[in-house]
Amino acid sequence: MKAFPNRLPLPFLFLAILGLLAALWAGLMRLGWQLPALTPSLAMLHGPVMISGFLGTLITLERAEAMNQKWMYLSPLLSGLGWLIATILPKLHFGMILLTLASLGGVAILAEIVRREFALHTVTMFLGAVAWLTGNLLWTFGWQIYQVVFFWMAFLVLTIAGERLELSRVLRPTQMQRMLFGGIVAVFIAGIVLALFNLQLGTRLSGLGLLLLPLWSLRNDIAWRNIRHKLPLTRYIAWCLALGFIWLGFGGGLSLVFGAQAAGPRYDAALHAVFVGFVISMIFGHAPIIFPAILGVPINFQPAFYIHLGLLHVSLLLRVVADYANLHTLRMWGGLLNEAAILLFIAMTVLSIRNSILAKA
Repeated sequence: MKAFPNRLPLPFLFLAILGLLAALWAGLMRLGWQLPALTPSLAMLHGPVMISGFLGTLITLERAEAMNQKWMYLSPLLSGLGWLIATILPKLHFGMILLTLASLGGVAILAEIVRREFALHTVTMFLGAVAWLTGNLLWTFGWQIYQVVFFWMAFLVLTIAGERLELSRVLRPTQMQRMLFGGIVAVFIAGIVLALFNLQLGTRLSGLGLLLLPLWSLRNDIAWRNIRHKLPLTRYIAWCLALGFIWLGFGGGLSLVFGAQAAGPRYDAALHAVFVGFVISMIFGHAPIIFPAILGVPINFQPAFYIHLGLLHVSLLLRVVADYANLHTLRMWGGLLNEAAILLFIAMTVLSIRNSILAKA
């Protein structure tokens, strides 16, 4: 492991983290907190900035680092610049175009990965990249965010599901179990596509897919077995993943039972159960693996990591309860504490990286 961080990814990482902070600020505005707007369009771009600006940049950057191909860095560059321009100059649509081109680059990266290794997990991640591109294209051509948000969700869910399937090879899932995984992914994608023509039916079908994925993981994902692992870091990662799977199933169940929501508290609950409960928890769990791979600096586990993990899930539960009880003030505080957990995670990660650098200096 390198004594000092790899400097090449740092500008991309800076744009990604800046995008996260902008998205969090916009999220608080949407919750009802009275904050300066910063830019006229920021509040409306909460979702696109979080998904494409932050997560799209981070995911494609990690791929470019892993593949060691210079042309792949174009995708995180476009997404990092795209969200920034979209918020500052929204009327030009140039930012939206850059984000769409970034997702096209993400498809190209995954196409190269599939070419090198044609397998169910790489194809699953490729389909996630295609979903990201599709969502961005629809958004660029004027579709409303509530109509395309499930494509963005599919980008993240399929990316993570493909990665978990790859890691599940240690448990040697049978051919039948792999076929079952493929069938669940097919149900989920069918629901996403169907929602373009029949929003209610498509949302319920995609919700079924989201509900089935964590059920499949109970037997086939090693995270559930690692909850009692002897190594503290392995155990922490397992808890992050297990709690994320629970929220994924819960979010899928909400979509299956209640169907599509164009706005309002139930829309908030169904989306954030997946985007916060599943995706952010998975980021918490994978950060000790991803950031060392990008920066070349280890993250030393501390028991205090459980603070931001616990705060994330308790505050999300508070938020979802508030959504269904129609308690607006409680919902605002739940969302604020969601973001506090994310900021605490960033602070703990930066501190750990700093300590690792000082220890090796």
